[in-house]
Amino acid sequence: MNENQLRQVGIDKTSRNRVKVSPTKSITKPHWIKVKIADNANYHKVKSILKEKKLHTVCEEASCPNIGECFGNGTATFMILGDICTRRCPFCDVAHGRPLPPKKDEPVSLAKAISDLKLEYVVITSVDRDDLKDGGAEHFKLCINAVRDSSPSTKIEILIPDFRGRLDKALAIFEFGLPDVMNHNLETVPRLYREARPGASYQHSLSLLKKFKSRYPNIATKSGLMVGLGETDDEIFSVMQDLKSSEVDLLTIGQYLQPTGGHLPVRRYVAPSQFKSYQVAGEDMGFRHVASGPLVRSSYHADQQARSAG
Repeated sequence: MNENQLRQVGIDKTSRNRVKVSPTKSITKPHWIKVKIADNANYHKVKSILKEKKLHTVCEEASCPNIGECFGNGTATFMILGDICTRRCPFCDVAHGRPLPPKKDEPVSLAKAISDLKLEYVVITSVDRDDLKDGGAEHFKLCINAVRDSSPSTKIEILIPDFRGRLDKALAIFEFGLPDVMNHNLETVPRLYREARPGASYQHSLSLLKKFKSRYPNIATKSGLMVGLGETDDEIFSVMQDLKSSEVDLLTIGQYLQPTGGHLPVRRYVAPSQFKSYQVAGEDMGFRHVASGPLVRSSYHADQQARSAG
């Protein structure tokens, strides 16, 4: 989209999700934060197919540090329902504003791209769509079913928004298009929700995870956390307990990295040894699998995590 089109739908590309943040002393990025760069045939093939099908990926829109590795391995996390979010979370690099209506041909285009890439495991996510009566659940269902029809052996993970105010309606819709894994990220600890996730509710997100598992007990559930926003380790352990009490099966924990100077600052870099302690604690709590590390993201090696969890 050009600048005029972006302004028409309520988003200024130059500002994206930048927010006013309090001055914070810059923290030097540690040596263990190393992003892998890939520039091979698979990387360019994925980029080409996404462009041809006019599809979005959270890898690109959210400036994920693993984009080179994942695209290079022929995998991607597809972002449906457009690339403009109705929320304004100040840690996130996805554009916000007034989104366009869902594309009716997107489910077919998505399914064709996944078939062309011969993917065995896909992750489908979306921006928040508070403008839609079902929060986008029907569109998720259509995309899941389209992928099932064209690639029946492909495993599907969905990373969903919170459907706040329409959760029961959304959960009922998924009965007619279930994924193999349902993921909804808590992102951070309750104390930081007002700052990091305005418009969201910690208890509501926990309720979503618990209600989904209660309604669809055979579907694996998953959630993810960022560290580095100002939380304490004790708060992380407490959230992990809340997730386990909500019968979540899979967990990811990774380091928050500030996308631009206008986003929330990094307030600490967590050492690899501490990420290991999160993993050990999660395994002791009974999670089926815990992926914990500086560059771990919600969809990073999602196929490996799902397989290892059985």
